[in-house]
Amino acid sequence: MTKILLVDDHRLVRNGIRLIIDTHDKLSVVGEVDSAEDALIYLEQNALPDLVLTDLNMQGMDGVSFIRMAKKIYPDLRFAVLSMIEDPVDVAEAFRSGADGYLSKGGDYDEILFGLLRLSHGHKYLMTNFGLRFMENFDVENSVNVDVTSRLSQYEITEREFAVLELIAQGFTAVEIADKIFLSKRTVEGHRQNLMDKTKSKNTADLIRFAFQQKLLS
Repeated sequence: MTKILLVDDHRLVRNGIRLIIDTHDKLSVVGEVDSAEDALIYLEQNALPDLVLTDLNMQGMDGVSFIRMAKKIYPDLRFAVLSMIEDPVDVAEAFRSGADGYLSKGGDYDEILFGLLRLSHGHKYLMTNFGLRFMENFDVENSVNVDVTSRLSQYEITEREFAVLELIAQGFTAVEIADKIFLSKRTVEGHRQNLMDKTKSKNTADLIRFAFQQKLLS
């Protein structure tokens, strides 16, 4: 059971997200507060939740400042943003502050729930209505020099699998990839499945999004 703390200064929003969470037996709301300041008090006085779901724009301390401060005190605690704000600058800043996910209040029920479940399993998540265009055109980690070789090693991705990943991201089919790198279609499909297994991706779109988020592709 993933225990979630809700931080939002709108009671209707908190009620709505609680209704979504309560529909799944692996998610549970253990507390809700209406400000970042109260959230810090809650975290100090209660057992830590598994995930903190916070808005960005709130009275007093904003969500980014809250995440940044809380991560210094509780470095292993996971955070996700639930906001109407969809500006790439704000999204990137949220991730830099320590957020593990970004959900849109304008998203539909199924995707919000899917995102929460992905986060509950330890994955990062960016809601798909932001699209791959955001990941391709905006450098979420532009202040960090990412070592791609190290990242590939971290996920045990081989050079051949990485070559397949690059071609998948360029939109080539398994048959086209097979022709380009002199493999059989079956072998290419095997590499694709290995990539999905290693990155715990649900489908090809999820795999590509993961690759951009982790700066494997740019």
